[in-house]
Amino acid sequence: MKISPQVFQRNDLSYIIRSATEDDAKELSALRLQVDGETEHFDREPGEGFIDEQGFQELIGQDTRTPQCLFLVAEVEGGLVGFSRCAGSELKRLSHQVEFGVGVKKTHWGLGIGTNLLKESLKWADQQQMKKMTLRVLETNKHAMDLYIRLGFEVEGVLKADKRLSDGKYYNTVMMAHFFSGEEK
Repeated sequence: MKISPQVFQRNDLSYIIRSATEDDAKELSALRLQVDGETEHFDREPGEGFIDEQGFQELIGQDTRTPQCLFLVAEVEGGLVGFSRCAGSELKRLSHQVEFGVGVKKTHWGLGIGTNLLKESLKWADQQQMKKMTLRVLETNKHAMDLYIRLGFEVEGVLKADKRLSDGKYYNTVMMAHFFSGEEK
């Protein structure tokens, strides 16, 4: 699925949030690798689960053709600095929900890019008459959890000792959901 490009301004920075195109594939591959290495908030360490240019071309092409999926990028001065993806299912029993994921370059944290990627995704999901958007967040990522709660997400559950980080300790993953149109929980 695609959305219309949106322009955002924060301080002196102007950025565009738009649907990913297959032309973004090479840059997305490098961006995802970089973002994975800038934080331990993701499931992957740098290089794990690597998606090359062709892999991103296929993923973007499929997401563009699938009404239950949305792949967005954030662009600053012609270069990608962030991305998000809503992955839905064509299975009837699961077709009412999408799972959200996001990544932003560390140099562009705190500029509202991740927030606006999420807001655009929420707007799209509501327009698609989705009933639920889910996400997973590491318990140590308090900033993200606070944002999700401000935008209407609630905790659905906790996966205990779900991830082992570089300090050798195990941390919980918090499962959160946003319900649309007053759906029953």
